[in-house]
Amino acid sequence: MSLTKETYQAYCDILKEELRLAMGCTEPIAIAYSASVARSYMEQEPTSITINLSGNIIKNTKSVVVPATGGMHGIPAAVIAGTVANKPELVLEVLSALNSEDIPKMQAMMENCPVEVKELDTTHIFEIVLVMKNESEDVRVRLLDRHTNLVYVEKNGQVLLRNEQEEEDGGIKTDRTLLNVEDIVAFADEVDIEDVRELLERQIECNMAIAEEGLTNDYGACIGKIIYKNGECSLPEKARAFAAAGSDARMNGCEMPVCIISGSGNQGMTASIPVVVYARELGKSHEELLRAVLVSDLITTHLKTGIGCLSAYCGAISAGCGCGAGIAYLNGGKFKEIAHTIVNALAVLSGTICDGAKSSCAAKIAMAVESGILGYEMYQNGSQFYGGDGIVTKGVENTIANVGRLASQGMSGTDKEIIRIMLQ
Repeated sequence: MSLTKETYQAYCDILKEELRLAMGCTEPIAIAYSASVARSYMEQEPTSITINLSGNIIKNTKSVVVPATGGMHGIPAAVIAGTVANKPELVLEVLSALNSEDIPKMQAMMENCPVEVKELDTTHIFEIVLVMKNESEDVRVRLLDRHTNLVYVEKNGQVLLRNEQEEEDGGIKTDRTLLNVEDIVAFADEVDIEDVRELLERQIECNMAIAEEGLTNDYGACIGKIIYKNGECSLPEKARAFAAAGSDARMNGCEMPVCIISGSGNQGMTASIPVVVYARELGKSHEELLRAVLVSDLITTHLKTGIGCLSAYCGAISAGCGCGAGIAYLNGGKFKEIAHTIVNALAVLSGTICDGAKSSCAAKIAMAVESGILGYEMYQNGSQFYGGDGIVTKGVENTIANVGRLASQGMSGTDKEIIRIMLQ
Protein backbone atom coordinates (compact mmCIF):
# COMPACT_ATOMS: atom_id res chain seq x y z
CA MET A 1 0.00 0.00 0.00
CA SER A 2 1.05 3.61 -0.49
CA LEU A 3 0.55 6.34 2.10
CA THR A 4 -1.00 9.69 1.29
CA LYS A 5 1.31 12.71 1.42
CA GLU A 6 -0.59 13.94 4.48
CA THR A 7 -0.10 10.69 6.39
CA TYR A 8 3.56 10.48 5.38
CA GLN A 9 4.22 14.01 6.64
CA ALA A 10 2.26 13.41 9.84
CA TYR A 11 4.36 10.34 10.65
CA CYS A 12 7.57 12.31 10.06
CA ASP A 13 6.24 15.08 12.32
CA ILE A 14 5.30 12.63 15.07
CA LEU A 15 8.85 11.29 15.12
CA LYS A 16 10.23 14.84 15.33
CA GLU A 17 7.91 15.65 18.23
CA GLU A 18 8.61 12.41 20.11
CA LEU A 19 12.36 11.88 19.70
CA ARG A 20 13.77 14.56 21.99
CA LEU A 21 16.79 14.51 24.26
CA ALA A 22 16.47 14.60 28.04
CA MET A 23 19.07 14.40 30.80
CA GLY A 24 17.63 12.40 33.67
CA CYS A 25 14.17 11.07 34.41
CA THR A 26 11.68 13.32 32.63
CA GLU A 27 9.32 14.10 35.54
CA PRO A 28 12.09 15.46 37.81
CA ILE A 29 13.47 17.27 34.78
CA ALA A 30 10.08 18.83 34.06
CA ILE A 31 10.08 20.06 37.67
CA ALA A 32 13.61 21.41 37.23
CA TYR A 33 12.55 23.09 33.98
CA SER A 34 9.59 24.77 35.67
CA ALA A 35 11.87 26.02 38.47
CA SER A 36 14.39 27.28 35.94
CA VAL A 37 11.65 29.17 34.09
CA ALA A 38 10.51 30.82 37.33
CA ARG A 39 14.06 31.73 38.37
CA SER A 40 14.71 33.36 34.99
CA TYR A 41 11.98 35.90 35.73
CA MET A 42 13.45 36.88 39.11
CA GLU A 43 16.11 39.50 39.77
CA GLN A 44 17.14 38.07 43.16
CA GLU A 45 17.48 34.60 44.65
CA PRO A 46 14.25 33.05 45.96
CA THR A 47 13.74 32.63 49.69
CA SER A 48 10.83 30.17 49.45
CA ILE A 49 9.37 27.86 46.82
CA THR A 50 6.06 26.01 46.75
CA ILE A 51 5.46 23.33 44.14
CA ASN A 52 2.05 21.83 43.53
CA LEU A 53 2.03 18.54 41.61
CA SER A 54 -0.43 16.05 40.23
CA GLY A 55 -0.09 12.65 41.87
CA ASN A 56 1.64 10.92 38.97
CA ILE A 57 4.46 13.44 38.97
CA ILE A 58 4.97 12.93 42.70
CA LYS A 59 5.03 9.19 42.03
CA ASN A 60 7.68 9.49 39.31
CA THR A 61 9.93 11.92 41.20
CA LYS A 62 9.84 10.70 44.79
CA SER A 63 12.60 8.08 44.56
CA VAL A 64 14.74 8.87 41.52
CA VAL A 65 18.24 10.38 41.69
CA VAL A 66 18.48 13.83 40.06
CA PRO A 67 21.52 14.13 37.76
CA ALA A 68 24.31 16.65 38.43
CA THR A 69 23.32 17.04 42.10
CA GLY A 70 25.91 14.81 43.73
CA GLY A 71 23.36 12.09 44.46
CA MET A 72 20.40 14.11 45.70
CA HIS A 73 16.99 12.64 44.98
CA GLY A 74 13.36 13.59 45.15
CA ILE A 75 11.20 16.62 44.45
CA PRO A 76 13.02 19.34 46.45
CA ALA A 77 16.31 18.30 44.83
CA ALA A 78 14.78 18.67 41.36
CA VAL A 79 13.38 22.11 42.24
CA ILE A 80 16.66 23.38 43.67
CA ALA A 81 18.70 21.94 40.79
CA GLY A 82 16.55 23.71 38.23
CA THR A 83 16.70 26.95 40.19
CA VAL A 84 20.50 26.91 40.37
CA ALA A 85 20.82 25.88 36.71
CA ASN A 86 18.67 28.86 35.61
CA LYS A 87 18.79 27.85 31.92
CA PRO A 88 15.19 27.28 30.81
CA GLU A 89 16.22 27.50 27.15
CA LEU A 90 17.83 24.06 27.57
CA VAL A 91 14.38 22.63 28.39
CA LEU A 92 14.72 18.89 29.22
CA GLU A 93 18.51 19.19 29.21
CA VAL A 94 18.39 22.03 31.73
CA LEU A 95 20.58 20.21 34.25
CA SER A 96 23.43 19.96 31.75
CA ALA A 97 24.15 23.58 32.75
CA LEU A 98 25.29 22.38 36.20
CA ASN A 99 28.80 21.34 37.17
CA SER A 100 30.56 20.17 40.33
CA GLU A 101 30.99 23.75 41.54
CA ASP A 102 27.20 24.09 41.70
CA ILE A 103 26.74 21.25 44.21
CA PRO A 104 27.63 23.40 47.26
CA LYS A 105 25.25 26.09 45.94
CA MET A 106 22.46 23.51 45.76
CA GLN A 107 23.24 22.19 49.22
CA ALA A 108 23.16 25.72 50.65
CA MET A 109 19.88 26.51 48.91
CA MET A 110 18.34 23.29 50.22
CA GLU A 111 19.05 24.60 53.73
CA ASN A 112 18.14 28.26 53.21
CA CYS A 113 15.24 28.15 50.74
CA PRO A 114 12.48 25.82 51.96
CA VAL A 115 10.65 23.87 49.26
CA GLU A 116 7.07 23.02 50.15
CA VAL A 117 5.55 20.14 48.15
CA LYS A 118 1.77 19.83 47.77
CA GLU A 119 -0.43 17.41 45.85
CA LEU A 120 -2.79 19.12 43.43
CA ASP A 121 -6.49 18.34 43.34
CA THR A 122 -6.71 18.29 39.55
CA THR A 123 -8.32 16.40 36.70
CA HIS A 124 -5.03 16.53 34.78
CA ILE A 125 -2.67 13.56 34.98
CA PHE A 126 0.28 15.90 34.39
CA GLU A 127 0.28 19.32 36.05
CA ILE A 128 2.94 21.42 37.75
CA VAL A 129 2.24 24.76 39.45
CA LEU A 130 5.37 26.31 40.96
CA VAL A 131 5.47 29.52 43.03
CA MET A 132 8.84 31.14 43.72
CA LYS A 133 9.16 34.10 46.09
CA ASN A 134 11.50 36.53 47.77
CA GLU A 135 10.78 39.81 49.61
CA SER A 136 9.89 41.75 46.45
CA GLU A 137 9.12 39.14 43.81
CA ASP A 138 6.44 36.49 43.37
CA VAL A 139 6.57 34.32 40.22
CA ARG A 140 4.08 31.58 39.34
CA VAL A 141 4.52 29.11 36.44
CA ARG A 142 2.35 26.25 35.22
CA LEU A 143 3.12 23.21 33.05
CA LEU A 144 0.24 21.10 31.78
CA ASP A 145 -0.22 17.68 30.15
CA ARG A 146 3.28 17.45 28.67
CA HIS A 147 6.77 17.83 30.09
CA THR A 148 7.59 21.05 28.22
CA ASN A 149 4.11 22.53 27.77
CA LEU A 150 4.51 25.84 29.60
CA VAL A 151 1.04 27.39 29.65
CA TYR A 152 1.24 30.18 32.25
CA VAL A 153 3.73 32.63 33.75
CA GLU A 154 2.79 35.39 36.19
CA LYS A 155 5.02 37.84 38.08
CA ASN A 156 3.80 40.06 40.90
CA GLY A 157 0.22 39.64 39.72
CA GLN A 158 0.96 40.46 36.06
CA VAL A 159 0.32 37.71 33.51
CA LEU A 160 3.36 37.39 31.25
CA LEU A 161 2.36 34.24 29.34
CA ARG A 162 -0.93 32.45 28.87
CA ASN A 163 -1.35 29.65 26.36
CA GLU A 164 -5.00 29.81 25.29
CA GLN A 165 -4.83 26.28 23.82
CA GLU A 166 -3.81 24.68 27.09
CA GLU A 167 -6.96 22.60 27.52
CA GLU A 168 -7.08 21.34 23.94
CA ASP A 169 -3.89 19.64 22.88
CA GLY A 170 -1.41 19.70 25.74
CA GLY A 171 1.28 20.95 23.39
CA ILE A 172 0.96 18.12 20.86
CA LYS A 173 0.76 19.36 17.30
CA THR A 174 0.20 16.19 15.28
CA ASP A 175 -2.80 13.89 15.74
CA ARG A 176 -1.53 10.57 17.13
CA THR A 177 -4.82 8.83 16.30
CA LEU A 178 -3.59 8.72 12.70
CA LEU A 179 -1.24 5.94 13.77
CA ASN A 180 -2.13 2.34 12.96
CA VAL A 181 0.01 -0.76 12.56
CA GLU A 182 -0.60 -1.27 8.83
CA ASP A 183 0.34 2.32 7.98
CA ILE A 184 3.37 2.23 10.26
CA VAL A 185 4.74 -0.77 8.37
CA ALA A 186 3.98 0.93 5.04
CA PHE A 187 5.73 4.10 6.24
CA ALA A 188 8.81 2.12 7.27
CA ASP A 189 8.92 0.55 3.81
CA GLU A 190 8.37 3.79 1.89
CA VAL A 191 10.06 6.53 3.90
CA ASP A 192 12.98 8.37 2.35
CA ILE A 193 15.42 7.56 5.12
CA GLU A 194 17.02 11.01 4.80
CA ASP A 195 13.77 12.51 6.14
CA VAL A 196 14.31 10.78 9.50
CA ARG A 197 17.98 9.78 9.55
CA GLU A 198 19.23 12.49 11.90
CA LEU A 199 16.54 11.77 14.51
CA LEU A 200 17.06 8.00 14.48
CA GLU A 201 20.85 8.14 14.46
CA ARG A 202 20.83 10.51 17.43
CA GLN A 203 18.48 8.15 19.27
CA ILE A 204 20.71 5.15 18.58
CA GLU A 205 23.93 6.98 19.51
CA CYS A 206 22.67 8.42 22.80
CA ASN A 207 20.73 5.40 24.00
CA MET A 208 23.44 2.87 23.20
CA ALA A 209 26.02 5.09 24.92
CA ILE A 210 24.12 5.11 28.22
CA ALA A 211 23.51 1.36 27.90
CA GLU A 212 27.27 0.82 27.61
CA GLU A 213 27.77 3.09 30.62
CA GLY A 214 25.30 1.01 32.63
CA LEU A 215 27.14 -2.19 31.74
CA THR A 216 30.55 -0.69 32.54
CA ASN A 217 29.83 0.85 35.94
CA ASP A 218 27.65 0.03 38.93
CA TYR A 219 24.31 1.84 39.01
CA GLY A 220 21.34 0.98 41.19
CA ALA A 221 20.57 -2.73 41.35
CA CYS A 222 22.79 -3.48 38.31
CA ILE A 223 20.03 -5.41 36.54
CA GLY A 224 21.72 -5.11 33.15
CA LYS A 225 25.04 -6.44 34.42
CA ILE A 226 23.32 -9.36 36.14
CA ILE A 227 21.63 -10.42 32.90
CA TYR A 228 24.70 -9.75 30.74
CA LYS A 229 27.01 -12.10 32.66
CA ASN A 230 30.11 -10.45 31.15
CA GLY A 231 28.84 -11.29 27.66
CA GLU A 232 28.15 -14.95 28.36
CA CYS A 233 24.51 -14.70 27.33
CA SER A 234 22.15 -15.40 24.44
CA LEU A 235 21.07 -12.76 21.94
CA PRO A 236 17.65 -12.20 23.63
CA GLU A 237 19.43 -11.90 27.00
CA LYS A 238 21.89 -9.42 25.52
CA ALA A 239 19.03 -7.28 24.22
CA ARG A 240 17.41 -7.31 27.65
CA ALA A 241 20.71 -6.58 29.39
CA PHE A 242 21.58 -3.54 27.30
CA ALA A 243 18.12 -2.00 27.67
CA ALA A 244 18.06 -2.63 31.42
CA ALA A 245 21.57 -1.25 31.85
CA GLY A 246 20.52 2.03 30.26
CA SER A 247 17.78 2.32 32.84
CA ASP A 248 20.12 1.31 35.66
CA ALA A 249 22.28 4.30 34.79
CA ARG A 250 19.47 6.75 34.05
CA MET A 251 17.46 6.05 37.21
CA ASN A 252 20.52 6.42 39.39
CA GLY A 253 21.94 9.78 38.44
CA CYS A 254 23.88 9.23 35.21
CA GLU A 255 24.34 12.59 33.49
CA MET A 256 24.28 11.26 29.90
CA PRO A 257 21.32 12.33 27.72
CA VAL A 258 18.68 9.88 26.50
CA CYS A 259 16.39 10.13 23.49
CA ILE A 260 12.83 9.87 24.79
CA ILE A 261 9.50 8.58 23.44
CA SER A 262 6.12 9.52 24.89
CA GLY A 263 7.98 11.81 27.26
CA SER A 264 9.92 8.87 28.73
CA GLY A 265 13.60 8.01 28.49
CA ASN A 266 12.96 4.49 29.73
CA GLN A 267 10.51 3.96 26.89
CA GLY A 268 12.90 5.58 24.40
CA MET A 269 15.64 3.16 25.44
CA THR A 270 13.38 0.10 25.53
CA ALA A 271 12.08 0.81 22.04
CA SER A 272 15.50 1.32 20.46
CA ILE A 273 18.31 -0.52 22.24
CA PRO A 274 17.13 -4.15 21.74
CA VAL A 275 16.57 -3.51 18.03
CA VAL A 276 20.12 -2.13 17.72
CA VAL A 277 21.55 -5.15 19.55
CA TYR A 278 19.70 -7.56 17.24
CA ALA A 279 20.66 -5.65 14.08
CA ARG A 280 24.34 -5.64 14.96
CA GLU A 281 24.40 -9.30 15.99
CA LEU A 282 22.57 -10.36 12.81
CA GLY A 283 24.76 -8.25 10.53
CA LYS A 284 21.94 -6.09 9.21
CA SER A 285 22.70 -2.96 7.21
CA HIS A 286 22.54 0.48 8.81
CA GLU A 287 19.47 1.40 6.76
CA GLU A 288 17.70 -1.82 7.81
CA LEU A 289 18.45 -0.87 11.42
CA LEU A 290 17.06 2.64 11.00
CA ARG A 291 13.82 1.39 9.45
CA ALA A 292 13.38 -1.22 12.20
CA VAL A 293 13.95 1.32 14.98
CA LEU A 294 11.42 3.58 13.25
CA VAL A 295 8.85 0.76 13.42
CA SER A 296 9.52 0.27 17.13
CA ASP A 297 9.28 4.00 17.86
CA LEU A 298 5.96 4.46 16.08
CA ILE A 299 4.41 1.26 17.46
CA THR A 300 5.39 2.40 20.97
CA THR A 301 3.84 5.81 20.35
CA HIS A 302 0.70 4.20 18.92
CA LEU A 303 0.29 1.96 21.96
CA LYS A 304 0.81 4.88 24.36
CA THR A 305 -1.72 7.14 22.59
CA GLY A 306 -4.73 5.45 24.19
CA ILE A 307 -2.98 5.05 27.54
CA GLY A 308 -1.80 8.62 28.06
CA CYS A 309 1.48 10.19 29.10
CA LEU A 310 1.36 8.99 32.75
CA SER A 311 -0.78 6.27 34.28
CA ALA A 312 -0.74 3.21 36.52
CA TYR A 313 0.24 1.16 33.44
CA CYS A 314 4.00 0.66 33.05
CA GLY A 315 4.98 2.36 29.79
CA ALA A 316 7.92 0.00 29.32
CA ILE A 317 5.38 -2.68 28.37
CA SER A 318 4.33 -0.64 25.34
CA ALA A 319 7.94 -0.07 24.37
CA GLY A 320 8.71 -3.78 24.83
CA CYS A 321 5.96 -4.55 22.31
CA GLY A 322 7.48 -1.90 20.07
CA CYS A 323 10.93 -3.47 20.16
CA GLY A 324 9.42 -6.89 19.42
CA ALA A 325 7.74 -5.36 16.37
CA GLY A 326 11.02 -3.73 15.35
CA ILE A 327 12.87 -7.03 15.64
CA ALA A 328 10.17 -8.73 13.57
CA TYR A 329 10.56 -6.05 10.87
CA LEU A 330 14.35 -6.43 11.02
CA ASN A 331 13.87 -10.11 10.15
CA GLY A 332 11.66 -9.35 7.14
CA GLY A 333 8.32 -9.28 8.92
CA LYS A 334 5.51 -7.17 7.54
CA PHE A 335 2.02 -6.33 8.78
CA LYS A 336 0.93 -9.89 9.54
CA GLU A 337 4.05 -10.83 11.48
CA ILE A 338 4.17 -7.54 13.35
CA ALA A 339 0.46 -7.56 14.22
CA HIS A 340 0.77 -11.05 15.73
CA THR A 341 3.91 -10.05 17.61
CA ILE A 342 2.14 -7.08 19.19
CA VAL A 343 -0.96 -9.03 20.21
CA ASN A 344 1.08 -11.88 21.65
CA ALA A 345 3.26 -9.48 23.65
CA LEU A 346 0.34 -7.43 24.95
CA ALA A 347 -1.34 -10.58 26.22
CA VAL A 348 1.61 -11.32 28.52
CA LEU A 349 2.38 -8.27 30.66
CA SER A 350 -0.45 -5.76 30.15
CA GLY A 351 -1.49 -4.50 33.56
CA THR A 352 2.02 -4.28 34.99
CA ILE A 353 1.88 -1.32 37.35
CA CYS A 354 3.93 1.86 37.27
CA ASP A 355 4.91 2.70 40.84
CA GLY A 356 7.25 5.52 39.99
CA ALA A 357 10.71 6.04 38.56
CA LYS A 358 13.41 4.14 40.46
CA SER A 359 15.96 1.34 40.21
CA SER A 360 13.38 -1.41 39.67
CA CYS A 361 12.35 0.17 36.34
CA ALA A 362 15.37 -1.59 34.84
CA ALA A 363 13.97 -4.98 35.83
CA LYS A 364 10.58 -4.13 34.35
CA ILE A 365 12.29 -3.08 31.14
CA ALA A 366 14.10 -6.43 30.99
CA MET A 367 10.79 -8.25 31.34
CA ALA A 368 9.09 -5.99 28.77
CA VAL A 369 11.80 -6.69 26.21
CA GLU A 370 11.52 -10.41 26.92
CA SER A 371 7.76 -10.20 26.34
CA GLY A 372 8.23 -8.39 23.03
CA ILE A 373 10.78 -10.94 21.81
CA LEU A 374 8.59 -13.83 23.00
CA GLY A 375 5.67 -12.36 21.05
CA TYR A 376 7.72 -12.59 17.84
CA GLU A 377 9.15 -16.03 18.66
CA MET A 378 5.60 -17.31 19.18
CA TYR A 379 4.67 -16.21 15.67
CA GLN A 380 7.83 -17.79 14.24
CA ASN A 381 6.80 -21.09 15.80
CA GLY A 382 3.19 -20.96 14.61
CA SER A 383 1.80 -20.11 18.04
CA GLN A 384 -0.47 -17.23 18.99
CA PHE A 385 -3.08 -15.93 21.41
CA TYR A 386 -6.61 -15.66 20.06
CA GLY A 387 -9.54 -13.30 20.44
CA GLY A 388 -11.31 -14.13 23.69
CA ASP A 389 -8.06 -14.94 25.51
CA GLY A 390 -8.48 -12.38 28.27
CA ILE A 391 -8.23 -8.85 26.90
CA VAL A 392 -7.14 -10.08 23.46
CA THR A 393 -9.69 -9.32 20.74
CA LYS A 394 -9.60 -10.30 17.08
CA GLY A 395 -7.63 -7.66 15.21
CA VAL A 396 -4.49 -5.91 16.41
CA GLU A 397 -6.10 -2.46 16.55
CA ASN A 398 -8.97 -3.79 18.66
CA THR A 399 -6.53 -5.34 21.14
CA ILE A 400 -4.52 -2.11 21.29
CA ALA A 401 -7.76 -0.23 22.00
CA ASN A 402 -8.56 -2.68 24.81
CA VAL A 403 -5.19 -2.02 26.44
CA GLY A 404 -5.75 1.73 26.22
CA ARG A 405 -9.11 1.28 27.90
CA LEU A 406 -7.59 -0.94 30.59
CA ALA A 407 -4.86 1.56 31.37
CA SER A 408 -6.75 4.85 31.14
CA GLN A 409 -10.06 3.76 32.66
CA GLY A 410 -9.71 0.42 34.41
CA MET A 411 -6.47 1.26 36.23
CA SER A 412 -7.38 4.80 37.31
CA GLY A 413 -8.33 3.58 40.78
CA THR A 414 -5.13 1.53 40.92
CA ASP A 415 -3.16 4.67 40.13
CA LYS A 416 -4.69 6.55 43.04
CA GLU A 417 -4.02 3.68 45.43
CA ILE A 418 -0.39 3.39 44.28
CA ILE A 419 0.11 7.09 44.98
CA ARG A 420 -1.52 6.77 48.41
CA ILE A 421 0.75 3.86 49.28
CA MET A 422 3.86 5.71 48.13
CA LEU A 423 2.97 8.88 50.03
CA GLN A 424 2.64 6.90 53.26
